[in-house]
Amino acid sequence: MEWTLAILFGAAFLLLIMSIAKAKQSSKAEQREIDMIHLSVMDEVEQLQKQLRNLELDLEIMEKKASIQISSNERVIMREVLDLYKRKYSIESIAKQKNLSENEVEYMLSPYFTAKDEGRKVPHEV
Repeated sequence: MEWTLAILFGAAFLLLIMSIAKAKQSSKAEQREIDMIHLSVMDEVEQLQKQLRNLELDLEIMEKKASIQISSNERVIMREVLDLYKRKYSIESIAKQKNLSENEVEYMLSPYFTAKDEGRKVPHEV
């Protein structure tokens, strides 16, 4: 009986040690996976930052080539107005939100309006 109890305690202790070792191995594997994911996300962020820098430089080059001088405040307002227009807000509501006249909003958006077909197309004109 005493030997059986000692063998059971020894087996329990051995299983505890093995369980701890397995847990350390699995935690190291999980940590490696997390590190790999972190590195890939950081690479993607770095690529996005590089693309953003390139876009900013391209914009600056285009502004210089076209001799367009727009202040940063005007650019922000134009961006917000265009964003609202692209999200299908009406010109009246955009003008109210930005405290501008409807004519100013229309003037700002005029390069972005899509041409609408006037009249009907007749399939077989005579």
